[in-house]
Amino acid sequence: MKILQYTIVSMAVLAVLSSCGNQASSFDTDVAVNVSVEEVKFKPIEQTLVTTGSITPAMQIAISSEMAGNYLLQINPATGKKYKMGDKVKKGDLIIKLEDKEYENNANVEGAKLEMEISEMEYTKQKALYEKGGVTLRELVSSEQTLLTSKQTFENAEISLAKMEIRAPFTGTITNMPYFSPGVRIESGTEILGMMEYTTMVMDLSMPENLMGNVQMGQPVNIMNYALPNDTLKGQISELSPAIDVDARTFKGRINVSNEQGLLKPGMFVKAEIVVDHRDSALVIPKDVILTEGNRKLVYVAKKEVAEKIYIRTGIETLTEVEVIGKELKENDRLIVKGFETLRNRSKINIVKK
Repeated sequence: MKILQYTIVSMAVLAVLSSCGNQASSFDTDVAVNVSVEEVKFKPIEQTLVTTGSITPAMQIAISSEMAGNYLLQINPATGKKYKMGDKVKKGDLIIKLEDKEYENNANVEGAKLEMEISEMEYTKQKALYEKGGVTLRELVSSEQTLLTSKQTFENAEISLAKMEIRAPFTGTITNMPYFSPGVRIESGTEILGMMEYTTMVMDLSMPENLMGNVQMGQPVNIMNYALPNDTLKGQISELSPAIDVDARTFKGRINVSNEQGLLKPGMFVKAEIVVDHRDSALVIPKDVILTEGNRKLVYVAKKEVAEKIYIRTGIETLTEVEVIGKELKENDRLIVKGFETLRNRSKINIVKK
């Protein structure tokens, strides 16, 4: 009798478990998973190598006085005020003048100029006489030599006097100008002016040896800075060293960056994305929606009310996106971008907004 009771109880338990199993299976099959989708589109994509570093102006200079003299800051004709840091200047603009009467007298520019003019007249006279047989060739050559010497003396006097004038060596911006009281005497070798031209910037690279085959002359580069979140400037690889640093196993290069609007400031720390490959039009999807199955890659697309598994092959990629190659995934397919993690092929889905 007890054996019969145990048998009946066991059968009842098995029936309950079987019923629960059927309910779970029915639940797995019938419950729709909430997902979000977006249509697959063609668009440009670039594969890049990322590096960082400081950016410097294409031209910069620190000017020190070659001679001692009294400091006289000049007027900027563009502003009507004395030159100051931040002023834009043109090549040849007189920015600072040093005065020293004794030095100017010793240079004797006017005397040297007058001597040169006299020598020119004498040489012209001797040349005319030589053509008429009035002087010898030796006398003519001696007159020419005197003229050449007087010209050199005048040029040297001008060079000496020019050392008392600080002019802009190129068109650019004043970036450093130590303050001196007007008329104060400064000594030779005193730094008095700093200038930069940064409409073109340069960035030096140090890249791992294994990337040497990927980086080529003329490749475009995207330049970004955290202070310019909405601006990407364009540059290109302008120089590459063929040598490998044997200790660091790196090679050097240089990027030229167009900075016409002055958005980048000298010394800024920037991120450079070197474009090593690109497609003008490719089927592009987010990188994070790709799942793996063994050594195969797959995504899910929405087909009416079910999810369909599609195996894909990928091409070039960025940090967030990837190119899909082949014909398995097509333009306008509704790619499942949220809720795909628990899906299986032919899972029921409920499409919701992101």
